[in-house]
Amino acid sequence: MADLTALDAEIRDLLRFAAQGSMLPRYRALKEDEIEMKGEDDPVTVVDREVEAFLTDALTKLAPGVAVVGEEAVAADESVLERLSEACWIIDPLDGTANFTSGEGHFGIMVALADAGEAIAGWIYDPVRDRLCHAKRGEGAFVDGERTRAQPSGDTPPHLAAMKRFMGGEQRALFEAEIEPYYQIIQAPGAAAEQYPLTVFGGHDLAIYERTLAWDHAAGCLFLNEAGGACLRPDGSPYRVDDGRRGMIGAASRNLFDELAERLISVGYMPAD
Repeated sequence: MADLTALDAEIRDLLRFAAQGSMLPRYRALKEDEIEMKGEDDPVTVVDREVEAFLTDALTKLAPGVAVVGEEAVAADESVLERLSEACWIIDPLDGTANFTSGEGHFGIMVALADAGEAIAGWIYDPVRDRLCHAKRGEGAFVDGERTRAQPSGDTPPHLAAMKRFMGGEQRALFEAEIEPYYQIIQAPGAAAEQYPLTVFGGHDLAIYERTLAWDHAAGCLFLNEAGGACLRPDGSPYRVDDGRRGMIGAASRNLFDELAERLISVGYMPAD
């Protein structure tokens, strides 16, 4: 396993290098033949593949023997997911790909280090702001090296971000009827690399997630928890990168989490298991 105390500067350099070499030069300059569709509303670009290939090679050299699970590697071969239960790097080479391809909204690079199904370190790099959010299990959360704490907005009702397009029809109807009236609903940014910092910095009090893929959530969930927020399954169980479950709540405080989780479970929106 890599020495966590020596990683932050090295990983920041790697993420910055990848962004400056592949990502930023193509922002708002992508060619049509540099974009493909993996599925409906699921684009992949040459940037996703270049950044993942670079980071896979670099992180393997940084920590020989530690497996790598990248979003695009999984898209090509689902058996890569089996590595999530061992010591592994988890890479989202371009979180917010749809934002990036449209030239609007936020995007970033997310990397986590996990062991036995649990994230132990995570890094979220915003190439436009040149900002690194990072956390290590039990050591706190940091922004560009400065410790940070989650700050609820204090507004009543609280702000709740949701990507309703990932909800099924019945789920969406139940959410709109039973949950929305108690919150100020905010459009989610379409990138976990932006959503998790927003929840810590007070822009959003809560976020509800349907899909909880490891590359989207391993780094951010750890960052939010280490900042003193609460990122958990609705039943209060911790997020594991290897369990394949759906549904999660990110909250700027445990009280905000408990209130939303109770509402969701009480109306049958999301099963407690």
